[in-house]
Amino acid sequence: MSAVEKMTPAETRLARLTLPEGFAPARRAALERLTAMGLPGRRDEYWRWSNPTDFIAPEPPAAAPFQDDEPDLFAEIDRLNIVFRDGVFDAQASDDLSMSGVEILRLAEAGDVNWASSLYGTLEADGQTPVKRPFAALNTATATDGVLIRVTGAAEKPVSLVYLHEDESSDPVLHHLVKLEEGAEITILENGPAGARFNMLMEVDVAKDARFHHIRVQGRDHERRAVTGIFTRVAEGALFKSFTLTSNGILTRNECVIDIVGDDANAHVAGAALGDGKTGAFHHDDTVFITHDAERCESRQVFKKVLKNGAQGVFQGKILVKSGAQKTDGYQISQSLLLDEDSQFLAKPELEIYADDVQCSHGSTTGAIDETALFYLRSRGVPYEEATALLVLSFLADAIEEIEEERFRDAILTRLEGWLSRHRG
Repeated sequence: MSAVEKMTPAETRLARLTLPEGFAPARRAALERLTAMGLPGRRDEYWRWSNPTDFIAPEPPAAAPFQDDEPDLFAEIDRLNIVFRDGVFDAQASDDLSMSGVEILRLAEAGDVNWASSLYGTLEADGQTPVKRPFAALNTATATDGVLIRVTGAAEKPVSLVYLHEDESSDPVLHHLVKLEEGAEITILENGPAGARFNMLMEVDVAKDARFHHIRVQGRDHERRAVTGIFTRVAEGALFKSFTLTSNGILTRNECVIDIVGDDANAHVAGAALGDGKTGAFHHDDTVFITHDAERCESRQVFKKVLKNGAQGVFQGKILVKSGAQKTDGYQISQSLLLDEDSQFLAKPELEIYADDVQCSHGSTTGAIDETALFYLRSRGVPYEEATALLVLSFLADAIEEIEEERFRDAILTRLEGWLSRHRG
């Protein structure tokens, strides 16, 4: 047996890696990090509830694109569209990339832009301590495309990243950089399945008094697999807000690493996940790590999952308050609504506090539909399925309320109502 035949899948994948052009020092450093830490296994503490095998395999498992006639989620919203088709930029389907107050470049064509060269891979590298995140390092080393967004003022409209999936064996790796200058503001939208196996990383640097809003909807493909990471640094008086809606998909792992470094800053991350094992396996993992390293800052983690027919949900969330981070207000809640006895929710909430003047809390609950509330609705003539849908929407409300703008909340609610209508019974 040859040496190649003796290699494990993880070793094979690492041996096949090639580094694209551009940002060479950062890519080499990321490859060194990845080689040192290796790809994760089931024994790794932060992967014990989510099997990374499909992400480690040298080739992605095939995933058939899901065909539907559902309209674009944000169709009624004026936005700048940037389209990737199986991870390849589609110029014809995309809008012109010029917009007042915003500079947008493609990663594949940007070369070593000064501001981007100093940021690319930096936040990801910082986020490797104290928990190793190998797929983020893999992304920094090998990403073939993405967008570089520098925001100097208030963006006149949202930037929408649209991910289309057509090739059942596509394996896109996209890396986005977003840098907000002092006082700037932007909303980033993400929508679509992207590929059979998708690795996406977004690094977000939010300067003093800047405001960053992020709303993501992960596509309806039943067989897709995705591992994503958001790494952000939040400066004095700045705001970072991110919300993700996930429905369907065999395996989804969303990581968010937030470093609050400036006084009076705010960071909110929220998510709603809906899984129905009847239409295919569903496993959804939210893993969040927020570090408070400044005074009078607020963080919120609000995650809700609705699971049925054997669907599985995971939440791993941590708040770390360093010794100088007095007056910290940290809040974390993770809840699941199990619509049958076959589904499962696993949670690991954590607080680690080294300051003595803080207000921090965490909680995690798992339960079924409130029978009293259901009886109340039924007794007033509401049909069973409609009553159940109303209670599910009520359960998800706290997470959806984390979206500031009503037009985006309405779009998310429309998608949720559509999913509930399709999955009745």
